[in-house]
Amino acid sequence: MIGGLAGSLPAEPAQQAVGYPSLFLLVVLGSLVPVVPTGAVVSSAAVVAFHQGSPWALLSVFGVSALAAFLGDLGLYWLGGRGVRSRNGSRWLDRLRDRAAPERLAQAQAGLRAHGVLVLVLSRLVPAGRIPVMLACLLARVPLRRFAHGDLPACLAWALTYQLIGVLGGSLFPKPWQGVATAVGLALLISGAPAVWRRVRGGRGG
Repeated sequence: MIGGLAGSLPAEPAQQAVGYPSLFLLVVLGSLVPVVPTGAVVSSAAVVAFHQGSPWALLSVFGVSALAAFLGDLGLYWLGGRGVRSRNGSRWLDRLRDRAAPERLAQAQAGLRAHGVLVLVLSRLVPAGRIPVMLACLLARVPLRRFAHGDLPACLAWALTYQLIGVLGGSLFPKPWQGVATAVGLALLISGAPAVWRRVRGGRGG
């Protein structure tokens, strides 16, 4: 999937018209449900944009990625908020609870009390930090507008970070596919490290 996205972002305008919507949809989908490694998608698109040699291509990847992440977060927050307001909850709220480790949720709630929605900025930069902070905001009944004010700079910082990973991967190798493979590997390593660490700690504790 990621390789297909990378191949769909060449210099020709007609093919770019397919590539950028694909990038947008993949990031939105990955923000709503954890089936798409969104960081790896952004990094791979940034590699291809880097090899195009056009600053506009990199700017487009950044803008599309940040906007898609922001809209995806707002959609998920709105869906989770419906569950908070309902007596019976909702499957979206239940999924958020399932994806937030209790200790991470407690840390997020403490950060929210201390720093307000500014904690959202770091939540997207810390691997596996987005969902616990979002759930903490939902449980604290933070209004959607206030959540959006904190989430916008978070999504901008997130898109820039994974784009820089892609640029780094693209600059190390002469061929785009080599940079894509490197960038994807780095992005997956960063995003998957917390889950691996929790399993290791759980195994030792057992």
